[in-house]
Amino acid sequence: MLHPLRGAIQTGDATVRLVPTTPFTDQKPGTSGLRKKVGVFQQPHYAENFIQSVFDVVAAPAGATLVIGGDGRYHNRTVIQTAIRMAAANGFGRVLVGRGGILSTPAASNLIRARGAFGGLILSASHNPGGPHGDFGIKYNVSNGGPAPEKITDAIFARTKAITEYRLAESPDLDLDGRGSLEVEGMTVEIVDPVEDYAAAMEQLFDFGAIRALIASGFRLRFDAMHAVTGPYAHEILENRLGAPKGTVVHGTPSEDFGGHHPDPNLVHARALYEEMMAPDAPDFGAASDGDGDRNLIIGKGLFVTPSDSLAALAANAHLAPGYAAGLKGIARSMPTSQAADCVAEALGIGCYETPTGWKFFGNLLDAGMATICGEESAGTGSDHVREKDGLWAVLLWLNILAVRKIPVAELMRDHWARYGRNYYARHDYEGVASEGAEALMAGLRGKLEGLPGSHVEGLVVAAADDFAYTDPTDQSISRNQGVRILFEGGSRIVFRLSGTGTEGATLRVYLERYEPADGALDLVTGEALAPLVAAAEAIAGISGHTGRNEPDVIT
Repeated sequence: MLHPLRGAIQTGDATVRLVPTTPFTDQKPGTSGLRKKVGVFQQPHYAENFIQSVFDVVAAPAGATLVIGGDGRYHNRTVIQTAIRMAAANGFGRVLVGRGGILSTPAASNLIRARGAFGGLILSASHNPGGPHGDFGIKYNVSNGGPAPEKITDAIFARTKAITEYRLAESPDLDLDGRGSLEVEGMTVEIVDPVEDYAAAMEQLFDFGAIRALIASGFRLRFDAMHAVTGPYAHEILENRLGAPKGTVVHGTPSEDFGGHHPDPNLVHARALYEEMMAPDAPDFGAASDGDGDRNLIIGKGLFVTPSDSLAALAANAHLAPGYAAGLKGIARSMPTSQAADCVAEALGIGCYETPTGWKFFGNLLDAGMATICGEESAGTGSDHVREKDGLWAVLLWLNILAVRKIPVAELMRDHWARYGRNYYARHDYEGVASEGAEALMAGLRGKLEGLPGSHVEGLVVAAADDFAYTDPTDQSISRNQGVRILFEGGSRIVFRLSGTGTEGATLRVYLERYEPADGALDLVTGEALAPLVAAAEAIAGISGHTGRNEPDVIT
């Protein structure tokens, strides 16, 4: 439905409406774009204001190509139709749209890069819940396929506070479920197979023949697509191209509300997969992905592999896949991610980079050729093939490694710990807490930093404490206040930070890490190994007093 219009102008063959509007004050993009409740995005002019602000800031040349797609959540199709009309009104020459409005985030990044697009709009709130009462989001990715850097997102936010009108071409809704080229007021709209380009890229990186042979030998796997975007990708690649039996992929049809579930691949929301993998007759390998396909969960028979350990194991064995046979240029991890990857980088004699949370920081390193594989503790890993984390890529690299090494996941991890040591690790999430209490907790921690070194807490000795700041080695830009780190003698640590991915209240994340060297205790129960750090976190930060919670909502 078109909103009240101020007038119309002719631009070539297109009739463009100039729609008067007033700014919204809450359109500041977070680490992964603008995320709000669906009802917020359904307000008149809300999505249009943000999209026009993006177009105003990036100033694409006339005739440029734009990629548009999303994770299939509720409201995706409506905003895609609007974005197409606005792209035509703002001078784009071609728009590539995933059939059905579907494009996983890594597939969108790949499409931007493969087709030479100027950029892309990815409509997703990632692992957040969907449906009419769930979350929605819009993110702009630049020409390298990665999320817009802070200087662009800051400029977009500034523009949202000053916008007075947006441009909209007059056009009926398009059939997004067909395939081929359409016209919208002189602009070409190409409806593309959302899987095709991505699957072709995966075949270039991995030895599909070796993985097919592994599966044909009786190797059993289970992939839970969580009613989200990776279902079509997993069906095509795992079942059709690699020969896994039909039914290997479960919950494989994307749903606007993700089947009523929370599409976050962790041990709470993917509990059914975890229980299947812990059973005596479990498959050999289990995996899951999230709402927009950029996260992954890896579980071997009887063993959950933490995302931090997965990053380290993939980096240590990546040379076994054809796409990485020449070796890695470097490894990058977000600051809260465990230091397991650091041990691998040191052994390989390559650089290891500790960045703030957010894939855009990795993009600079990847573009500069300083890193090949990157990862975050929040279940995101990826490489220089795209500029986003990539859930199915991680699954395929694991399968390629297992096909070559011919050992179970648990044995591979035991070998890894025996060589590099083990980083016992967990993340405790306190979700939807009062923002005032969360901010007070962080402020209190920052006020204690100077006096913490040398203190004894729950039997641990604090070696150093800081508020993490990052200087990007590619452009010397500085990002401050990225999270409080408490570092203990012996390599253990606690990290406190507030997440930018939620839409209500604040999410406090507490990251707990205990390092055991290769000749240390490598077979402890994780909860028991981390118990002193849990007590130390409470003693230092007063979590229960500030949040009103005696335990976290989610432990991963």
